[in-house]
Amino acid sequence: MSFPQTSPRISPLLLTILLLAARPAAADPAAGYYRFPAIHGDHVVFTAEGDLWRVSAQGGVAQRLTTHPGQETNASLSPDGQWIAFSAQYEGPVEAYVMPFAGGLPKRITFDGESALVRGWTPDGRVLVSTFAESTLPNRQLVAITPATMARSSVPLAQADEGCYDEAGNLYFTRLSAQSSHAKRYTGGTAQNLWRFPAGGPEAVPLTSDHAGTSKSPLWWSGRLYFATDRDGHLNVWSMRPDGSDLRQHTRHTDFGVRFPAGQGGRIVYQNGADLWLLEITSGRNVVIPITLASDFDQTREKWVDKPLEYLSGHAISPNGDRVALTVRGQVFVAPTGPGRLAEASRQSGVRYRQASFLPDGKSLLALSDESGEVEFWLLPANGVGPRKQLTRDAATLRISGLASPDGKWIAYAERDQELWVHEMATGQARRVAKSPATDFDNAELAWSHDSRWLAYVMSPNRSGLSRVFVYSLDDDRSTAVTSPRSASASPAWSPDGKWLYFTSERNLESTVSSPWGNRQPEPYFDKVDKIYQIALTAAQRRSPFDPVDELNAADAEKPAPTPSPAPTKEEPKADAADPKPAEAKEATPPATKTNAKAGSAKDAKPAAVNIDFEGLETRQWEVPVPAGNLGRLVVTDKHLFYTDRGGGPNGRTRLVAVEIRNKDVETSTVIDDIKAFRLSADRKKLLVHKSEAPGRGDALYVFDAATKAPEKLDKARVDLSALRFSYSPRENWRQIFTDSWRLHRDYFYDKAMHGVDWPANLAKHRPLVDRVTDRAELNDLIAYMMSEL
Repeated sequence: MSFPQTSPRISPLLLTILLLAARPAAADPAAGYYRFPAIHGDHVVFTAEGDLWRVSAQGGVAQRLTTHPGQETNASLSPDGQWIAFSAQYEGPVEAYVMPFAGGLPKRITFDGESALVRGWTPDGRVLVSTFAESTLPNRQLVAITPATMARSSVPLAQADEGCYDEAGNLYFTRLSAQSSHAKRYTGGTAQNLWRFPAGGPEAVPLTSDHAGTSKSPLWWSGRLYFATDRDGHLNVWSMRPDGSDLRQHTRHTDFGVRFPAGQGGRIVYQNGADLWLLEITSGRNVVIPITLASDFDQTREKWVDKPLEYLSGHAISPNGDRVALTVRGQVFVAPTGPGRLAEASRQSGVRYRQASFLPDGKSLLALSDESGEVEFWLLPANGVGPRKQLTRDAATLRISGLASPDGKWIAYAERDQELWVHEMATGQARRVAKSPATDFDNAELAWSHDSRWLAYVMSPNRSGLSRVFVYSLDDDRSTAVTSPRSASASPAWSPDGKWLYFTSERNLESTVSSPWGNRQPEPYFDKVDKIYQIALTAAQRRSPFDPVDELNAADAEKPAPTPSPAPTKEEPKADAADPKPAEAKEATPPATKTNAKAGSAKDAKPAAVNIDFEGLETRQWEVPVPAGNLGRLVVTDKHLFYTDRGGGPNGRTRLVAVEIRNKDVETSTVIDDIKAFRLSADRKKLLVHKSEAPGRGDALYVFDAATKAPEKLDKARVDLSALRFSYSPRENWRQIFTDSWRLHRDYFYDKAMHGVDWPANLAKHRPLVDRVTDRAELNDLIAYMMSEL
């Protein structure tokens, strides 16, 4: 027996609401960044995410046609609308292919290996391709290829990149390729211009010689030639008669301009910004095609870095050598050299960090960050716990790198405008140390004295290219050259006892070419030009520690070394007559006070005060008795000199060399071979070495005692980075890269006035398009778009 069931009544409206609520929400399809459009009838084909897509000319959700990881670009539809010709990277080089409009396996039609770019179709159904393959010079030429038979015929023109034919067989073409800088309003010698090559005629004739700017992308329809030109200051669509007369303007974009126009049947489709536009010639109607992509946007998916040393851009060792700081793909990590915890010092969305290094306390890191919109110095907690702190706020140009003084009170840093500064941590005030007239300052060529009162740096004081070593006094706010103007010198290094300043200098000028005669008549080639020298900083130092004992110093050798006076010198330094005037200080600041430099938890002795007697300094220089080489990165400990020596030739390997400081049997010793870089800890007891490993094994970092030989069991000194694996968001990276490229262009462009372009406004104009980008090729295209305003 069954019993009747009763339930509360539900209204039809409420039932509909409940059913809809139970369904998963359907997100709207996303917009992309659209390039290289083609049109035939009511169909548009274009490139997005590196693939070809098809959509109605009225817009809608686009359908993907290709899926290969490489780029598929330059699509063009056949006259009958049944085939798509395009350029792709299926087998490596960019070659031309055809595929059915309805979809299918692409067929390769070029084997040029020279970047074959599809430029359209001829009226009789051949694919028009631009190629370098048939030119003996770097000129593009046009060839026509029949897809079915692969028959190939060359257009008899020495220079021709883009082209189209009219019904009579006349060719309208762009003579030159686009100049690589993408510059708008370009009027230089490689400005693109249009020509007409009559069918069967003897030579081509120019059509746009009245305009010094760009005219390109010819399209033929109904007795007129349509093309893109910047006659009004922006690339727009214009048309003219076959003889170049009766010019008419059809679009009036003043924002991004017209790119990659393609036409058929009285309609032209083109790229403007990240969108595709449709121009109906007869009616003049010109509208955006509303396109969305039905895609999983795989190239925007979170990515993982599991081989950090492939992305290493900076490394530093802690004051006592127990940790290393790594700057990897714009992020900062601190790894222990023994047992311990791997820490991420800081991560901020869309922020790039550069050149992280330890402060003397070992608890904080000094790093450059673009979080504020400019590249400024920040303090980061070395253990990753705690807030970060912005140190500088006045950057107007790119700051390259920074070096903290041993007492932790000052930062020496270089800026892109070839200026060297020191920043006082306590007050936030800065002084300009020097301005180079020729080259940038290199952070690797900066060296603080151990008492933090002197900064040695390298600068070419004129355009001779011969660099000199200078020392800057914090007490006097003055720089003085300490090496000769006749030889290039570099890599200054202070001795821990405060008595000596070492440096390298190019003074071994022996050509490896024995004679200028012979079939090839070679010029002189100088290898192993560098030698090491030392300067006695006070007049009391009359002999080098490398000098052997003789009757003149035998008695002195038995005496204990005198204790240096801690009082700073009051002697007014005398500038070399050949030196430039000392740079003026940016701001007057009180003299620095000496403090003990702490290296983490190490108990260091009070650093020796450095006194310099500039009178007669040039007579107190000795050559260190070591062989010449291609030397660099010189550092000094109590017992050793360490430096790099690169082998000769383009593939020469770099080795780390040690020299024991002694007065007999002086020898060099290879500490470790085939390295990329090394660092010495602040307590001068440990070395951090970045070494190239065997093929297939990747690079490695090692930390070991600062001695004449690396450990026999080197693997025990290897820094364990097996746990260093992290993710990043491509979209966040693209936003940062885009802004960084804007900043770098601002700071490196030869004209500080940026050709009159409002550069901040230019960033604001283009930056919203970054959110439309779906792969790196589109980001590059957008960067070129922004830079083209110059």
